Amino acid sequence: MTDVVPMSNVAMSFNSADLVVMNAAIALMMFGVSLQLKKQDFSRLLVEPKAPIAGLIAQFILLPLATCLATWVLQVPAEFALGMILVASCPGGTFSNIMTWMAKGNVAVSVTMTAISSLAAVVMTPFNFAFYGWLNPHTRPLLQQISIDPIDLLSLVALVLALPIFLGMAVGKRFPSQAASAEQPMRWFSLLLFFAFIVIALQKNFALFVSHVGAIFLLVIAHNALALLVGHGAGLIADLPRADRRAVTMEVGIQNSGLGLMILFTFFPQAGGMILITAMWGVWHLVSGLTLAQIWARRPL
Repeated sequence: MTDVVPMSNVAMSFNSADLVVMNAAIALMMFGVSLQLKKQDFSRLLVEPKAPIAGLIAQFILLPLATCLATWVLQVPAEFALGMILVASCPGGTFSNIMTWMAKGNVAVSVTMTAISSLAAVVMTPFNFAFYGWLNPHTRPLLQQISIDPIDLLSLVALVLALPIFLGMAVGKRFPSQAASAEQPMRWFSLLLFFAFIVIALQKNFALFVSHVGAIFLLVIAHNALALLVGHGAGLIADLPRADRRAVTMEVGIQNSGLGLMILFTFFPQAGGMILITAMWGVWHLVSGLTLAQIWARRPL
């Protein structure tokens, strides 16, 4: 592989209204996911900490570190590598709970990890992206080209993750029956929104996608496999029950790439390679997650 993919191969153009709509859409996704969250989903970390802690270590320490080292050693092109580091810095995806349920995993562990990792991501996602992007010498020059206020990034992530979660929990507690009936439709609506983002990303970066389609797919498939292995390995090292291991594996392997796209659209729309890596992740992790869930569903616990 070559060392460099230029930052401005195909720039994406968005006005302020477009970005407001995109950020609002991501916030709506998190609001819908949190309608069924309860206080005990957070306090479960204190009562039964082993599985959530193992998963969170895999999510925010092992996966970003492994991604940084892999892209460094394999000399992955800088913009693709930085996109992979961004995805690895994101929290678990909103469909990990459903896939855990399909895989006969421990849904309670999955929900706890989603809730806590989404809040922790307010700090951990900007920190991991900046730290591991700087640590990898191939991505460091590219990261230094990006002019971004860390407080702006942290504030945006808080606005589209933390605030909608607390609002969703409040609405769910106040209107439990309506929240229960609305949760599933909102999940599917969120998925449609996410795929709309991907279509926009592909449309605006079509020339770049065509020229690097083989490398993009190979990197995304390999990176997602690494994420699933990191999650499963963390469960094995922690000696978790099989249902808990499945939950942790899904939570680490299904990343909130929608958050990654939102960050890219807002702060560096010129980073076409990063956008395509993140967008393709959003498609492939659903394929791999559903496939793994169907395999596990046919195996006893």
